[in-house]
Amino acid sequence: MEQGRSRTAAPAASLFADVPAQVARGEAVPVGAPAGGRADVRGEGARGEHVHGEQEYPEHGGRGGAPAHAPARRMPQRHSVRGQVLDALRKALVGGELIPGEVYSGPALGERFGVSATPVREAMQQLALEGAVEVVPNRGFRVTSRTARDLAELAEVRALLEVPVLLRLARTVPPARWDGLRPLAEAACIAAATGDRVLYAEADRAFHRALLGLAGNGQLVAVADELHRRAQWPAAHGRPHRAADLVADAAEHLALLEALAAYDVERAEALVRGHFAAAE
Repeated sequence: MEQGRSRTAAPAASLFADVPAQVARGEAVPVGAPAGGRADVRGEGARGEHVHGEQEYPEHGGRGGAPAHAPARRMPQRHSVRGQVLDALRKALVGGELIPGEVYSGPALGERFGVSATPVREAMQQLALEGAVEVVPNRGFRVTSRTARDLAELAEVRALLEVPVLLRLARTVPPARWDGLRPLAEAACIAAATGDRVLYAEADRAFHRALLGLAGNGQLVAVADELHRRAQWPAAHGRPHRAADLVADAAEHLALLEALAAYDVERAEALVRGHFAAAE
């Protein structure tokens, strides 16, 4: 397809294939209901998305009211359709279902999703703020075409932010704390073995969040995680995705933990810098 042409066909269909039936009908999804497929909505609140929490509202006695001892009413807890769409679009970016340079219209995606164009546009506006797409007036949103230089710059910024922190932790954190991160590193290895880029991307970020979390700086973890997310979007005309690349990347997590547990600061630095360089 010619680059820049509005795309409304196959990618959208595969993008929303795994979204729960409730959302596909435009309904809000109660918490506790199975999310289904990849449309996992956990963590929306942490990202600042619209989530209705379950709250108790006691009924007070008095004129026209229920007795003071009446049980409190429970308001149902629900996730927003916008959050479901945003999560699906982010995964589609990582998985290559949304193609760099292509234009996607809100109404077309909304029609395939079974919802109005409004939550799709809202999700796309958030992705525009993150630099994943750009607004095309009267047409929709174009997926950003990132170059190898863009990825190299992201890798450089991540290294400037994370390497000094990891080197400080390498000298102070006891080996048992590093061993506690092994389950996350092993989970990433399992995800990599499937060849599923989306599944591995989530496991990869979970490991790095836990790693930096040992520094006790929540702002650091949030900023680093956002940079990591952006680094996971594929570049236009990049090299073909290979499962072997994911396996090699995941193996570096385990090697890094071994170096950190052994207080081998020099090896740990070499591994983490090489890890970022490989992401370029």
